[in-house]
Amino acid sequence: MGFSGHLVFARSKRPLLEAPVFDSINQELKDTVHAWWPRPGGWQTLQFDHGLWEDDYLSALVGWSGAPACVADVSDSDIALVTGLGTDGQRWQAWLNLANAAALLTEEPEDLDDVSLWVGTPEFDEAVRRKRAELEVDVPADAEGALVWAAAVGIPATAQQPRIEELLCSRETFAEDLFSALLDELGFPRAARPC
Repeated sequence: MGFSGHLVFARSKRPLLEAPVFDSINQELKDTVHAWWPRPGGWQTLQFDHGLWEDDYLSALVGWSGAPACVADVSDSDIALVTGLGTDGQRWQAWLNLANAAALLTEEPEDLDDVSLWVGTPEFDEAVRRKRAELEVDVPADAEGALVWAAAVGIPATAQQPRIEELLCSRETFAEDLFSALLDELGFPRAARPC
């Protein structure tokens, strides 16, 4: 079973978990939050178990840090929906592991009694193919939104939109790895083991 929860990426000179937005989380639950290796420039990633992150935390975190931030809502390590927010209020979203997302988002027929009898059928495969095609239409705009977001932070514009699009359409066993790869491709400094 994979990870289900949220990956929060933001910049702070202090430990990110000290942000006032997390004051409502009791200490016992805070102790379950895992900090990934930091990235130079104060960039930090926190891994929250499912149920510890609220949607309105993102705007509060951006307001507190004074820098853009993003969060990946991860489901069983299979998929992630990344939402980024800039200091100007501009949002972007992108799916990671698009094929898995398409399978999850495919609507079941209304007259279906048992989902297991539908999954893996030619009809299911065709429905997933159509859903993936729908999601792929948004990939260029998603990649552009991510690039604009990273540029607003002052990240050098070395990232290329076709490479970001390719990453958004790629598949990895763990969506968390794709999240880290997305940050790398956007030009954020690579994570390093703390001294």
